[in-house]
Order: sequence, then C-alpha cells, then structure tokens
Amino acid sequence: MAPRVFLITGTSTGFGEALVKVVLQKGDYAVATARNSSKLSFDGANDSNSLLVDLDVTKRDSIDKAFDAAIKKFKRIDVVVNNAGYGLSGPFETLSDKQIRQQMEINFFGLIDVTRKAMETMRDLKTGGVIQQVTSVGGQVGVPNFSVYCASKWAVEGFTETISMEVKPEWGIKFTCIEPGGFRTDWSGRSMAFGEISQPAYDHIDAKKNAEDNDQTQAGDPAKAAKVFYDLAVMDDPPIRCAVGTDAYAVIKNKLDTYRESIKSFEKWSNSTDVDGYKAPS
Repeated sequence: MAPRVFLITGTSTGFGEALVKVVLQKGDYAVATARNSSKLSFDGANDSNSLLVDLDVTKRDSIDKAFDAAIKKFKRIDVVVNNAGYGLSGPFETLSDKQIRQQMEINFFGLIDVTRKAMETMRDLKTGGVIQQVTSVGGQVGVPNFSVYCASKWAVEGFTETISMEVKPEWGIKFTCIEPGGFRTDWSGRSMAFGEISQPAYDHIDAKKNAEDNDQTQAGDPAKAAKVFYDLAVMDDPPIRCAVGTDAYAVIKNKLDTYRESIKSFEKWSNSTDVDGYKAPS
C-alpha cells in the first residue's frame, strides 16, 4: 500500500511531535507544521518522506499555503490531525476577555478553519481521508479552573459530531475526536497560560501551583498516545470519539453513568411537554 500522507498541526512539542515520529517510523509521510517550522527537526525525516511548513491556525492564508505546499509535494493528504492548541487555567473570573477570545481563537476557530480546508481538499481530490480533532477529557467533562478551555473543546466535539453527519458517505471523509487525559507533555508546563485578573475571592485556588504540581506526574506517555492516534487514523472505520488515557477512560465512563441516572430521574419532567394528542412521526 502507498504511504499515507499526514498533515499535523502543532508539531513542535507534545502529541504532535510524537505523532510525526510514529508516522515516519511506519513508513508514511509527514507534513509537520508549526508557527515557526524552522525550529522543527525529526529523526529519520528527509526530503522524500517529510515536509516542514509554517502554519498558524489563526491565519487563513497560512492554512491555505501549508495545504498547497503539501499537495504540491505529495499530491494528496490522507490524514489531518488538528493538534495545535493550549490550556488556559484559572478560575473563570480571573480570565481576561482577551485571554478568553484567544483561547477560542486557537482551540476552536483555528481548528474549524483547518477542518474546512481539509474537507475541501479531500473532497476535491476525491481521496477521502480522516480528520482527527485532538480535544480532551475536558471536551466531555467539566474540569475546575479550565472553564474556557473546556468550552473550546466541547465546542469542537459538538461541531465535529454534527459535520460527520453532513458529509456524503461516498466522499470517504471520516472524523474522530481524540480525548486525552493527563500526559507528560508541555501542556501543564511552559505551554500553559494563566488568568491575569487579580480576584481575591479565589484566594483558595492557586492555578499556577496546581499546574506545577501536576506537570510531569501524569499517568500518560505521549509516545504511547501517538501510537493510538496513528492506529485510529489508519483503521477502516474509526470511531467518532475515543478517550485516550486510563484517567480519561475512567472519568468519561463515570460521567456517562451519572448522566444516564440523571436523565432517568427527571424523565417525568422531560416527557411532560407535548401538545395534547401529539403523535411522534414514526
């Protein structure tokens, strides 16, 4: 089988960097992107199996140029991995408007612009392909001190689930939301941003200390996560979502149980609102 072409955003660290390594080890081709691609370097990367290219998800022309360069070199893109993103931490009332908008700009709006370009490309070239959204356990479960981060990831999940139902099956475009738990990447370290508004009411929470204490103590190994991302990308029928990490699996499973109980507890109210005599269409 011909090598698959992966275009991955945010490959300077973390999952993105680890996934490029797996792609190259498997004999596939990697289009590794970052805001500054001149700093990227990967063992085993050469001119025939890889392309390092600038991509800033907040700039449409940057997205277009990166895709154009990838198509020019490899003639197709089989897998697009929306991995670029970061965490914004702190009680909601300590987050400035600018910080909130920036979080959504990168984690949500940037991702949907890359997704749009990926869908157009896969449809126009008639290749089909897989679009992976790296969301988070925080895309399914609220996590204290990550209100807007979670909002950005929930937004991605709802958006992706919906568009997966809009594409024609014959286009062959598939979507997966990957929901990692805690991994030993830079996410909790130098990549994290913190609320910048002083709010004494929250003196019981020290988001920066929490992040520092958490950094590099997580259960997850990024290299092992990257193997899961790869397996999900190449399977015939990838799932619409997959929790990655023992913590993510446990937390999401628990959420589903409590959710189910809650829905059941309030069914009387839920089912009390139909117009008299209404019959649901069969």
